Amino acid sequence: MKRFPYIFIFLVLASFTLSASEDWGRNGHRATGEIAEKHLTKKAKRAIAELMNGESLALMSTYADEIKSDKAYRAYGPWHYVNFPFGATYEAHDKSDKGDLIQAINTCISVLKDATETKENKVFHLKLLVHFIGDLHQPLHVGMADDKGGNDFQVQWFGEGTNLHSVWDTKMLESYEMTYSELAQNSDQLSKAQLQMIQQGEITDWMYESRSLCEKIYATTKSGDKLGYSYMYDYVPVLRDQLQKGGIRLAALLNSIFS
Repeated sequence: MKRFPYIFIFLVLASFTLSASEDWGRNGHRATGEIAEKHLTKKAKRAIAELMNGESLALMSTYADEIKSDKAYRAYGPWHYVNFPFGATYEAHDKSDKGDLIQAINTCISVLKDATETKENKVFHLKLLVHFIGDLHQPLHVGMADDKGGNDFQVQWFGEGTNLHSVWDTKMLESYEMTYSELAQNSDQLSKAQLQMIQQGEITDWMYESRSLCEKIYATTKSGDKLGYSYMYDYVPVLRDQLQKGGIRLAALLNSIFS
């Protein structure tokens, strides 16, 4: 009986550790949403607040991942990524009949711009859009079908087995040990000219930018590599830059939709 309190404390701490670890997977999306909030126009802020009853972009940014466990939303799984071979172009490559990240983003934009759509449908697609713009700026979400966007690309991360996709989705941010709000608050201070430059282009232009990073990652990483501090030194600045670009571009897109 005397051991019970210690066992109880251990279980509580273990539960907290698991929950905290799971939360790291959401940090990138929430940082992107938080950064976007800073760059919304007053008109866009009002429209989104009215539509979402005050829910922040950071909070809604993880919704598209949260519904994955529900069979009713299984059809939206392929919307999180776009795959085509290195050396090929998205335009020339066969499109998935199940949809992809580019088709998903364009669908969300169309729904949000359609005055005949229901509020419920607009809320749903706004949540998806916030998430998908984040996915668009994660280089491994613009990868190759052969290894499932890096999910079959096995590496070690600080001595533990994982895959390259997981390194970019969660492991680097987890090792960096900053909350999403800290990541957003410590994003680079940019001039008006720099902001305008980041906001330029179309969805596919932003996709190809991520694709270029994906090709660089594959060129500098081999299957079975032991990744750690050196990899973080090389790529954490790139990752943070992608989070900021995603937030700035998300804001520009939302400002245009709700103008």
